[in-house]
Amino acid sequence: MNDELPEFEKRKQHVVMPYITQIFRGDASGSFLLKLITHEDGHFRAVFKSTYFELQPDTTDPTKSQWTTLKKKMKRHDKQVFIFKQHGEFNCDDISTNVSQKREYRCLYVDFGFMLYR
Repeated sequence: MNDELPEFEKRKQHVVMPYITQIFRGDASGSFLLKLITHEDGHFRAVFKSTYFELQPDTTDPTKSQWTTLKKKMKRHDKQVFIFKQHGEFNCDDISTNVSQKREYRCLYVDFGFMLYR
């Protein structure tokens, strides 16, 4: 990673899951969250459906503004959260058990951690 990153509080996945589930809560059809990955340094990667973002008909990628809005939403729900600048697309086959499954979405990710205060 980067030497300029803060030290992260080591939280268990079952403790973080309610937080990230709330961020990616969908409508009646379910959640946009596909997987929460825990890293050794205490940060997490949330993999979610691209359909979380409402895209214009002629675009395939979320705008910078849409990513910023997501990050602000994450901050509003927990002031201790640190959100990485890097975000993007994730290979859906790395989390899917059914490779032949037809998807109506791409997989995206955002990395985050909870800053350790001493």
